[in-house]
Amino acid sequence: MARQGLYDRLPPPPVCPGMECAGTVRALGDGVRDRQVGDKVMVLARSGLWQEVVNVPASHTFPMPEGMSFEEAAALLVNYITAYMILFDFGNLRPNQSVLIHMAAGGVGTAAIQLCKTVENVTIFGTASASKHESLKESGVAHPIDYRTMDYAEEVRKISPKGVDIVLDPLGGSDTSKAFNLLKPMGKLITYGVANLLTGQKKNLMAMAKTWWNQFSITALQLLHQNKAVCGYHLGYMDEEVELLRSVVAKLVNLYSQGKIKPKIDSVWPFDQVAEAMKQMQEKKNVGKVILVPEAPKEEPKKAEN
Repeated sequence: MARQGLYDRLPPPPVCPGMECAGTVRALGDGVRDRQVGDKVMVLARSGLWQEVVNVPASHTFPMPEGMSFEEAAALLVNYITAYMILFDFGNLRPNQSVLIHMAAGGVGTAAIQLCKTVENVTIFGTASASKHESLKESGVAHPIDYRTMDYAEEVRKISPKGVDIVLDPLGGSDTSKAFNLLKPMGKLITYGVANLLTGQKKNLMAMAKTWWNQFSITALQLLHQNKAVCGYHLGYMDEEVELLRSVVAKLVNLYSQGKIKPKIDSVWPFDQVAEAMKQMQEKKNVGKVILVPEAPKEEPKKAEN
């Protein structure tokens, strides 16, 4: 989305993208007391992290847990913070509930599935292309749905006539309305993206117009009668909420250390193959996270410094 000029938190070109990375602290600014040179850290920023060496505020770094690889660390923050906050802070996920996860084989989808599994008896519906269904079943999705050949709302209703308790909506447009209609009483819809804007390698004005025209709209009075909640989430606008993010990362690190979550790496690409890495994601071939490293992994994988 950033490459097509559709991500509002990326500064105008010339700009280096990259909201998350992992590496080793090389130097400290004056007054930094809680980090040491040599510390292994995960980093969150608005942009600029697709580089070998980056300069970031110490408050945007988080110590890597014991045993975590740099590739896993680079895959953790954006996806797992997003999935955690939309499922637990907004979604209030509890035992015996049901969740619909769109793009279930992607980064946030994978994180959300693992986090759902930390709560007892949660039923997961997940949309993805048919080739990814086996992998989804193995990871804990009870009902994978091929959105390309089926109406996912109909498929959900066949299994759960009343609908679901939580819908995670990264799609936008008409899919947000479908999500709202799929909620049970006291259900929650959390919208956190507009993936429907993307239809190929180049910006598609028709898709943009269609998504805008079909966007979901509801009044406070209509909400009152529905007994449902609608929430919006955008991690890009949380960069000042340092304490809030730190508390979420602490919970995630704890879950990782207990073996309850583990970032799923789809593939690792050197910087000079960034175009191929982006195609892997844009053509929806990935299951899990697409990672960039400064140079191609050697026979004995060399852990990238950043």
